Amino acid sequence: MEYEFLKVRVEGGIAEVEMHRPEKANAIDWNAFTEIQRAFEQLGDQPEVRAIILRGAGKHFCAGIDLSLLMGLNEIVASDCEGRKRERLRKLIFQLQAPVNAIADCPQPVMAAIQGGCIGAGLDIAAACDMRYCTPNAYFTIKEIDMGMVADLGVLQRLPGIIPEGILREMAYTARKVPGEEAVRIGLVNRAYPDPEGLLAGVREIAQRIAAKSPLSIRGNKEILNYNRRKNIDEGLNYIAIWNAAMLLSEDLTVAGRAAALRQQPKFHD
Repeated sequence: MEYEFLKVRVEGGIAEVEMHRPEKANAIDWNAFTEIQRAFEQLGDQPEVRAIILRGAGKHFCAGIDLSLLMGLNEIVASDCEGRKRERLRKLIFQLQAPVNAIADCPQPVMAAIQGGCIGAGLDIAAACDMRYCTPNAYFTIKEIDMGMVADLGVLQRLPGIIPEGILREMAYTARKVPGEEAVRIGLVNRAYPDPEGLLAGVREIAQRIAAKSPLSIRGNKEILNYNRRKNIDEGLNYIAIWNAAMLLSEDLTVAGRAAALRQQPKFHD
C-alpha cells in the first residue's frame, strides 16, 4: 500500500498507521481523507492484521481539516441552482464522513496514540477509534465552533457514548482545550503515558495483547459493541449532513476563515 499522507507498517499482526504531514501538524486535505478511507478499508480486509495503532508524526496528532479545503467548499459545490448546490454539499459531507466511518467500522480494534493537538477533525478521528491513549501534553478540542460551523464528521455523535454530556456540550460550545490529564479523568482517553516514547511502547503492548487473542472473537466483540450504538450514530450523521448542507456556507464561515488566516478574533453578527 503506497500513500502520500500516511505511512503504514504491518508487523507481528499489528498495523501502525501514521499520519505524516508534520509540517502542517498533520492537517487533513482531500487527498488525506481519501487515503485514510482506503487504508482502513484495505487493512480491514487483511485477516492477518489483528490490531491497529493510529498516530501522528511530529508534535501533534492532527490539527483537523486543512483550512484551504474548508475555504474552498464554495468552489467545489458551485452551481447556478441553489438546490443543486445544497445537494452537492450534502453529498460532499457524506464523502468526508466516510473515512472517519471507515475507522469506526474497521473489524480490528483501532487504538489512537495521541500527543500534542487533537483538534477538530482530529478529534472526530480519535473518537472513531476503539480506545485512546495520550501524553500529558496532549489536548483535545472541538474547534468547529470557532470556524462558525457545526462539527459534522462524527464527534458530536460518538462522544456522547464516551464522556459526560455536560463536558461534551461545554467543549462543543466553547472550543476549550481539554488537557491530557483531564481527558483521562473524564474518560476521553484510557490512560496517559509520561512521554511519546512511553506512549508508543504502552500502546504497542496493548496491541500485542489483543493480537494474541482469538481474532474471530475480537472482531465479534467489536461488531457487537458497534451494533449497540450504530443506529443512533448513523441517524445523527445523516441529520448533521442535512443541517450543514443548509447552514455551512454562511457568512460566519467566511468571517472565521479570514480571521484564522490573519490570526485575529472573528466578530459575528447576531
